[in-house]
Amino acid sequence: MEGPQSVSLVLLLSLLLPLGPTWHTAAQRCPQTCVCDNSRRHVACRHQNLTEVPNAIPEMTQRLDLQGNMLKVIPPAAFQDLPYLTHLDLQHCQVELVAEGAFRGLGRLLFLNLASNRLSALPQEALDGLGSLRRLELEKNTLEELRPGTFGALGALATLNLAHNALVYLPAMAFQGLMRTRWLRLAHNALSVLAPEALAGLPALRRLSLHHNELQALPGPALSQARSLARLELGHNPFTYAGEEDGLTLPALRELMLDHGALQALDPRAFAHCPRLHTLDLRGNQLDSVPPLQGPGQLRRLWLQGNPLWCGCQARPLLEWLARARVRSDAACRGPPRLRGEALDALRPSDLRCPGDAAAAEEGEGEELAAPAGPRSPPGAPDTEEGVQPCPRLCMCASESRHSACEGRGLRAVPRGFPNDTQLLDLRHNHFPVVPREAFPGLGHLVSLHLQHCGITGLEAGALAGLRSLLYLYLSDNQLSGLSAAALEGAPHLGYLYLERNRFLRVPGAALRALPGLFSLHLQDNAVGRLAPGDLAGVQALRWLYLSGNRLTHVSPGALGSARELEKLHLDRNQLREVPTTALEGLPAVLELQLSGNPLRTLPDGAFQPVGRSLQHLFLNSSGLEQVAPGAFSGLGPRLQSLHLQKNQLQALPALPSLSQLELVDLRGNPFRCDCQLLPLHRWLAGLNLHVGATCAAPPSAHGQRVKAATAVFEACPGWAARKAKRTPGARGAHMKGRRRRADKVGRQRGRL
Repeated sequence: MEGPQSVSLVLLLSLLLPLGPTWHTAAQRCPQTCVCDNSRRHVACRHQNLTEVPNAIPEMTQRLDLQGNMLKVIPPAAFQDLPYLTHLDLQHCQVELVAEGAFRGLGRLLFLNLASNRLSALPQEALDGLGSLRRLELEKNTLEELRPGTFGALGALATLNLAHNALVYLPAMAFQGLMRTRWLRLAHNALSVLAPEALAGLPALRRLSLHHNELQALPGPALSQARSLARLELGHNPFTYAGEEDGLTLPALRELMLDHGALQALDPRAFAHCPRLHTLDLRGNQLDSVPPLQGPGQLRRLWLQGNPLWCGCQARPLLEWLARARVRSDAACRGPPRLRGEALDALRPSDLRCPGDAAAAEEGEGEELAAPAGPRSPPGAPDTEEGVQPCPRLCMCASESRHSACEGRGLRAVPRGFPNDTQLLDLRHNHFPVVPREAFPGLGHLVSLHLQHCGITGLEAGALAGLRSLLYLYLSDNQLSGLSAAALEGAPHLGYLYLERNRFLRVPGAALRALPGLFSLHLQDNAVGRLAPGDLAGVQALRWLYLSGNRLTHVSPGALGSARELEKLHLDRNQLREVPTTALEGLPAVLELQLSGNPLRTLPDGAFQPVGRSLQHLFLNSSGLEQVAPGAFSGLGPRLQSLHLQKNQLQALPALPSLSQLELVDLRGNPFRCDCQLLPLHRWLAGLNLHVGATCAAPPSAHGQRVKAATAVFEACPGWAARKAKRTPGARGAHMKGRRRRADKVGRQRGRL
């Protein structure tokens, strides 16, 4: 009996000994608030009111469920000790910020769930390190914009879910880098505009969900960038017309959903460039007639239920085409009364009576010869029939959404005759150099006015007269060099003014006095050279000021003083040679200061003192910084959350112990010289649980090492030994005692075996 038992013990020891300490620790280690299934490598810490990721999660964990906690912020390298994770669930965690590099080290992660949080933006490098990720859930957040490059590191991503957010606009190359993405979900947003190249860079995209948005017209040029699309969902959008001029060209498209919208007219060649289209869903629109469709030769299903189809003479071509092309349809007649409720494909052409038919003449059923009200096909001349709202020629007016659009119609003057209840008016990409007096009569309910890319050089006095509800005014990408108060006086409640990419040489301060409630002013990429006292005298309610990409060389003291409620100040990409410290005085509410891309070179003592109590985010990257004074950041207290100093020329940087609440510090791209002068910075960084990206450029022996970890470089510095001795006994002693205790346990187990 002893022989077989001895052999078994030897075999067991040979299996356990190589893994002894590691295996045993992994089996025992589990945070108190979590449930660990080590056999499956699953850890669940759900609904525990956790404010940070637990420390003691087993390193070999593959699935981590943290949903229902109170994390709020995902700091850099938050999961760096869990390199084997494949699934990470962070939904319902009240997350407001994902720091740059938050998921670095998770090269095996396949699934990341950030749904149902409070994210309003994603930093450009927030998703770095997720090269294997296949599915990303971001639905039910409050994302308002996507910056190109945000998803650039997700080369393996198959599904991206951005549904139920607050997206209004998709910029060009918004999804650059998603080379393998097959399904993009953008439903239930507020998208009204897609840049022509918004979907460029998605070569593998097969399914696109855009239903439940605010698209005013079929965005053909943008959609045609995704040439591999097989299924396109555009239902529940308010556009009223689809035609060949919309430019929809999708050679692989099989299914097109345009259900439950506001379609009133359909051009026969609307889908002529979708030759493989098999299923077209037009249910729940306002179509009283549908023409035979030309082009999609493989069409087999046409869903029309819920449209007010009039089965009179004009329906004969449709009925004959359905039979000839062998297309199944669920169309039912809304009228005339004799045929109400009848299935269209159950009728014969002779049942659809035309002028001259004997049966029609005998029975006197003249009302069957035409529908009660003709469709707007294409949307053009105003409807004059009773009960139908007017709409200017060449425009589209959607009564349900109260949106009107004349985008890119070659208009030379502002059209008139829009429905009085219009709330959004889109006139982009036309050409009227001057907006005349009272250009928008009867539009007292208008909330948003889009005049981008119209070649506008001026607004006459009274141009906005009567627009008492106007909140958003878009004048970007025009040729404006000035504005008058008289031009803006008709819109006293204007809150958001967009003037990017015009020809302004100075802030139009006099005009702004007519806008006492202005909340956000966008003047990016103009030619403003200085900011002088009085430029913002009339905007006491201003919260956001964007002056990026101008030619600012100076911000005068007092220039910003009138805007005491200012929260965001963007002065990046200008020509400022110093921090405008005195100009920041009297601004007690500034949360975000953007100074990146200016030739600053040095930061003097007290550079940010005036905004120290409120500032949360400071951007100084790419500013040519070579020197930072020891007291440069004095006054910046515990409210500062992020500090961006990357891509400068810093060889040294003082320690910043007063910045105790930092969640993000970016020091990448600086040529730090790791000598004794840098010892205070090394000590400070060593005490931070943050990934900062600082690396040594010199001396050669330390080149490429992380400043935070380059201990060998600093051991010879005066004071190192004393600091080490002071710091060692507690932490190191406890660590060694723990190691000895674990070794004793393993020894006893081996002894028993």
